[in-house]
Amino acid sequence: MPSADDDTIQIRAIDEIDGAGNGDGHGPDESTSAEAALDGEDVHIERMPRKKGKGKRDADGDEDELEIISDTAALDEIIDGLEMEDGAVGDLTIEDDATDDPVAAVIVIGDEPAPAAPAEPAAAEGSGDDGGELTASAEMYRSQKASRLRLGDILKEMGLVTEAQIEQAMSRQKETRKRLGQILVEDGVVNELDLSKALATKFGVPFLDLTSTRIDAAAGNMIPEKVARKYGAVPVRFLDDNSLLVAMVDPANIFALDDLRILTGYEIQPAIASEEDVFGAISRMHRVSDSVSENAEEKAARLEEETGVADIREATEEAPIVKLVNSVIAQAVDDGASDIHFEPQAKECVVRFRIDGVLHEIMSVPRRMQSGVISRLKIMADLDIAERRVPQDGRIGLVVGGKPIDMRVATLPTVYGEKIVMRLLDKSNVMLNLTDLGFSEKSLKRFQYSFTKPYGAILVTGPTGSGKSTTLYAALNILNSPEKNVITIEDPVEYRLTGINQVQTNVKAGLTFASALRSILRCDPDIVMIGEIRDKETAQIAIESALTGHLVLSTLHTNDAPGALSRLTEMGIAPFLTSSAVDCVLAQRLARRLCKECKEPFKPTKEMLRKNDFPPETLDRHDVTLYRAKGCSRCNGTGYKGRLGLYEVMIVSEAIRRLTVERKSADEISRVAQAEGMKMLREDGIDKVLLGMTTVEEIARVIV
Repeated sequence: MPSADDDTIQIRAIDEIDGAGNGDGHGPDESTSAEAALDGEDVHIERMPRKKGKGKRDADGDEDELEIISDTAALDEIIDGLEMEDGAVGDLTIEDDATDDPVAAVIVIGDEPAPAAPAEPAAAEGSGDDGGELTASAEMYRSQKASRLRLGDILKEMGLVTEAQIEQAMSRQKETRKRLGQILVEDGVVNELDLSKALATKFGVPFLDLTSTRIDAAAGNMIPEKVARKYGAVPVRFLDDNSLLVAMVDPANIFALDDLRILTGYEIQPAIASEEDVFGAISRMHRVSDSVSENAEEKAARLEEETGVADIREATEEAPIVKLVNSVIAQAVDDGASDIHFEPQAKECVVRFRIDGVLHEIMSVPRRMQSGVISRLKIMADLDIAERRVPQDGRIGLVVGGKPIDMRVATLPTVYGEKIVMRLLDKSNVMLNLTDLGFSEKSLKRFQYSFTKPYGAILVTGPTGSGKSTTLYAALNILNSPEKNVITIEDPVEYRLTGINQVQTNVKAGLTFASALRSILRCDPDIVMIGEIRDKETAQIAIESALTGHLVLSTLHTNDAPGALSRLTEMGIAPFLTSSAVDCVLAQRLARRLCKECKEPFKPTKEMLRKNDFPPETLDRHDVTLYRAKGCSRCNGTGYKGRLGLYEVMIVSEAIRRLTVERKSADEISRVAQAEGMKMLREDGIDKVLLGMTTVEEIARVIV
């Protein structure tokens, strides 16, 4: 331990209990002796350089200089016995010489002085207690040390990964040049929360769960939203007069730390939090900003001229209606909603979001503001605000939090006013990897075998909103290459893909699916994607294209895969053409995925397994564990977060072709397909229930 000449020891009582004060009600008398100071129940002992100017008010209201005890003999024995390194924090229980009663002490050893805590109402009255607690808190944050272990070793110690998984990720790292943690998250080996905890250990910084941590509004406003998003950083609270605790995605980013220190004027104490938590907190804090840009109109107009879209977070006008609408849209994007519903009722206008396929009521707008909100939305979508008797369709292009969002707007006259539904298309959030969509290994192999053929028709079926377009985009992403001419005809073009020629239908101009398809076939395509087969003419051209050497991908509205062949026959396509052209039919649904943080395991009864059509081999097993939805702050109390696909892949074999030509029913085709290895939608769903990915209730909701 350094000598008293270099450093001095200060004793400050943290908790004023059983007469630990000096008799005037203002905390312990720090000018007496080390032994006297130990009369308190909780004692803070810290070694610090002598620093003048930090004091406390006495009973008369005068500010006295805080006296530093120079006689440290009584404390040297205590501190030397701890064998603690500088910056360490430890708990100590000693006995008071006078009473033999145990006294709890917190020892903080460090070279840096502990800055005083921000002024609190209680501290202003002279108690001095809060300052000690905050000083200890700041020191505890600073005292953590980085681990010398590699990230993979830390994850292994936490029991989250195996050596084989680390080696596999590292081999991929050499190819992709991605970070090891990112690869492990992408592979589903660890989740972002566990990765953040491991990185906290590696970097020697605290881990913060922002869903259960209260963020100080004053601290949160220290950093502008643009800077917060740029660096993935959100201020949490002030540690003392000089330090600010900031939760970051990457606490090792020294450039970010330097910029934040200059920007705020505070020393930055970094902590780590998951990327999702950090950006979620930023969105919640800046959703409705009190500060209004004076030239928001000019900024919005200039941005629209440059990019064709406006960032609603930056172009905030002063009108309450505008701020309300922008706030609702921003919240919908942050919550991952696919649709926003503005529904006029008798006394209010209800706002609902469709999140993971289920509608949730978010807020209600007073009746007096209803017409203003509806008019604002119609202006944004370039619709006729005077026309309220007939439905209208429009489009809005926005940038929300740096993400380009395309919105399709539809109005519908109701008895209480116009209902508006907005479909959100997040262009930055499209999953273009088939392995991310929830395919089982067997189903994925069957599907890939079909769409990698040089010609034929691939049909994806399911109800609206079941993810058919996303599956086709993911398949096109694999097929897309400079050697192939890929052309799509869509209504609307939801996601723009590099290297693919995408055509938007325009019924008013006479550009329908059928007319566009005729023109496309004259443009020497190798692969054609048709957004939807809606009529006989489109179906006829699509089937003929598949027969003439083109690979055709399209969607169809049927409940299952075998029903697609019957539907084409019912639309007027000759069965012999259908049987020859169609190579594969994929039926799909989207089920909500269980929240990984709160899903609750339970042991199902044999009767429950039998009732829900579980495989016979699972009925007599005693080790079957299923999961139920519980609900937590991360999933907004629903128990579900995100969605996964349920798939039924039917390969059109020779036997199925024969049944199609004979105009057999979908049930007969289904029986033959199952005998040839097709797994039904419900069977795929049950498999995912057994894997703990979703629940029995969710499978029953999406599959009849």
